[in-house]
Amino acid sequence: MKHGFLLVDKPLGFSSHDVVAKVRKALFERKVGHLGTLDPAATGLMVLAVGTKALKTIELFEKADKTYEVTLRFGETSSTYDSEGVREVVTPPLGFVEPSQAVIEQCIAQHFNGVIVQQPPQHSAIHVDGVRAYQLARQGIEVTMPKRTVAIHSCTVLSYTYPELTLRIACSSGTYIRSFAHDLGQLLRCGAYVTQLRRTHLGSWSVEFAIPVDVIGWSYVQPLREVLDCFSQYILTDEEWQKVQHGQYIPANVTYPTIAWHNEYPVALLEPKDSVFAKARKVF
Repeated sequence: MKHGFLLVDKPLGFSSHDVVAKVRKALFERKVGHLGTLDPAATGLMVLAVGTKALKTIELFEKADKTYEVTLRFGETSSTYDSEGVREVVTPPLGFVEPSQAVIEQCIAQHFNGVIVQQPPQHSAIHVDGVRAYQLARQGIEVTMPKRTVAIHSCTVLSYTYPELTLRIACSSGTYIRSFAHDLGQLLRCGAYVTQLRRTHLGSWSVEFAIPVDVIGWSYVQPLREVLDCFSQYILTDEEWQKVQHGQYIPANVTYPTIAWHNEYPVALLEPKDSVFAKARKVF
């Protein structure tokens, strides 16, 4: 069995589950997961873990930063904060002037720079009392979405002609670009919603090297040993490898995350104990 990571350029209209199903069928491998969903209305980079061993390493990448290119439209709001929802035209307030690019950039710099607090849209996959928020929304049940702290590393205007604005946003994991667009529209007093969203980067991976869903094959899967080569390493002796497999501590000063290697293959994820010992958090 092979284990590794696969980069797929998700097309418009596909759910993340659809992409996983495609990969499972193309590779004849049931053990497939991913490093973050994309809505059906979004396109771009999905990073998929293929094989049992690769799935065990997902936690190493769960907090990876992401970059998006997003187009939003001013002058309207949407119930889902994107083009999938019920839209409503915003009546301009008295004295309203279409915001210039300079005004938009100033607003972003003042309110969306660094660590910010967001309220995700109710039409999202977040669990509320054990139920997906979007399921409650579809039933007409309104809930107050829990706020979250995220980070906007950079936000660059790529093009702007009112009412359409295109941005490149580099942000932390957990950031909702739809909420970003909605909040920006509220601050500019004209409303806004996302019309196009594309993920271009996830961690060190780029959509430039992703493949379309119709050419999936094992030759495109990056071997796990190459994916994990960038992490701190600890080379196990034969004796230490035996101990690690049985959940025993070994005398080693490591930091988390450190990958244990044996016979030139990654075999375990180590975590420290009292600064002088290490134990396998997971054995691959």
